[in-house]
Amino acid sequence: MVLTQPPRDAAPTRPSWLKVAHMRDLIHVMVERGRKKAVAVAVAFDWPGWNRSGKSEDEALRVLAAYRPRYAKVAELAGLADEFRAAGDLAVVERLEGTGMTDFYGLSARSMASEQEPMSDAACERKIALLRASWIYFDDVASRVSAELRKGPRGGGRDRDKIVRHANGAEIHEFAKKVGVNTPLDARDRPDDLRAHRDAFCAAIRDYNARAASARTWTVQYVIRHSAYHMLDHAWEMDDRDLSGGT
Repeated sequence: MVLTQPPRDAAPTRPSWLKVAHMRDLIHVMVERGRKKAVAVAVAFDWPGWNRSGKSEDEALRVLAAYRPRYAKVAELAGLADEFRAAGDLAVVERLEGTGMTDFYGLSARSMASEQEPMSDAACERKIALLRASWIYFDDVASRVSAELRKGPRGGGRDRDKIVRHANGAEIHEFAKKVGVNTPLDARDRPDDLRAHRDAFCAAIRDYNARAASARTWTVQYVIRHSAYHMLDHAWEMDDRDLSGGT
């Protein structure tokens, strides 16, 4: 079930919505809408990486809900399986207009209001655990899928090794730099160096959050959730395009 807040210009149809939507057991969702195109991204921002898009808000929310069992595996890897199982329905608590990235790539590119503030130490560690879980999940998928992946309807799409290099490379070259981590790009090719990079990335996130520092043009919370999203999106892509017949 999805509980949605009526748009600001709509007549009130659910007088008790605010009371319901702020219950602690609901999964709070931000919806980011395209500026020029019919696209929306639903973001379960308390669960970094659980983002899905669609041609409308309703479609994005349906896809987000459909991915709940897949994200449950990430929550389990983070040691948060019980919390995730106990979570209730999706509840839209904020809507934002997106950017060109939303229009053209179906990505969430903005931080919501609550992400503008620093997290408590415990909340920061919880989100870091989910980021680390996204890495574990991604690495596991990459280790078991076929090297050649099923092509898209137009014959396109990267194969496994190119996806792995792209996902790790984007994190090193772009995302981690937002919190001052400057890892050589070729670290993505060496497992020990990649692990060291990830440790440094997590340490920098803690430091920036503790100092309430901005992550250049991003917020620290957006750094976490976008990094996790990018890993999981490509992990799920590899799973869906796997030719090995594994599960």
